[in-house]
Amino acid sequence: MPVEVRVTAVLQRVVGGARSVPAKGATVGELLDNLEKQYPGFKAQVTTESGELHRFVNIYINDEDIRYLGELSTPVAEGDVVSILPALAGGACAGKAG
Repeated sequence: MPVEVRVTAVLQRVVGGARSVPAKGATVGELLDNLEKQYPGFKAQVTTESGELHRFVNIYINDEDIRYLGELSTPVAEGDVVSILPALAGGACAGKAG
């Protein structure tokens, strides 16, 4: 059975506007390969030319960051939810009003 892959607005354009899409694979890397076959250009949005995860992209399996698991070799199973999100940074440092 496929795994649910949730995507943000940038990737929604690649997958035809859907917020989530099904994909098959035993690992995160295999899911990305499957999504590339379904939606050409998908993988280039999340990985470098050498096949590594872009540093500005975060992938979570059931709310766990794959960077702390097995990265693209992280296994996935039926019922898992994979979320692909852009890394967020920034914000303002609150200073004293004076």
